[in-house]
Amino acid sequence: MAASVVPETDSIRRAVLLLNAVDPGRFPRLLSRLLQRLHLKAETSFSEEEEEKLQIAFSLEKQDLHLVLEAISFILEQAVYHNLKPASLQQQLQSIHLDQDKAEAFANAWAAGGQETIEKFRQRVLTPQKLETIGWQLNLQMSASTQAKLKSPRAVLELGVSNEDSKV
Repeated sequence: MAASVVPETDSIRRAVLLLNAVDPGRFPRLLSRLLQRLHLKAETSFSEEEEEKLQIAFSLEKQDLHLVLEAISFILEQAVYHNLKPASLQQQLQSIHLDQDKAEAFANAWAAGGQETIEKFRQRVLTPQKLETIGWQLNLQMSASTQAKLKSPRAVLELGVSNEDSKV
């Protein structure tokens, strides 16, 4: 098996314990929602109201819910970065002691939406601003009242940039 793409840190271990306790019936819907919104940097996947409902539905404290959501997002981001196959993702997750049904849910969600998510990440702009237009102007001063043979070029370069957030 290849090197682990999900390191076994203390927070991952704690998140795995919490994930193993999550209701398996509701887990795939949570996964698909996070996978759909994974490529959006500036936005959270759930509103405050939705998070409160998730806390009740999964019987988790607020900080535990955040840990679970961050861990799922991290695992999915690693799958995107390493372009993992669903079976490989499942193996990786079982190696960090995630229950088989949860690992299968990850693999199924990844098989269903993984390639689309990878494509969304490829299209995402990594820098906050994108160069849209370039304009230039060259002024050449050939002489002045005090100098007969003066060659003084002056260039004006105009760069039009747009923010990633301002584009749809």
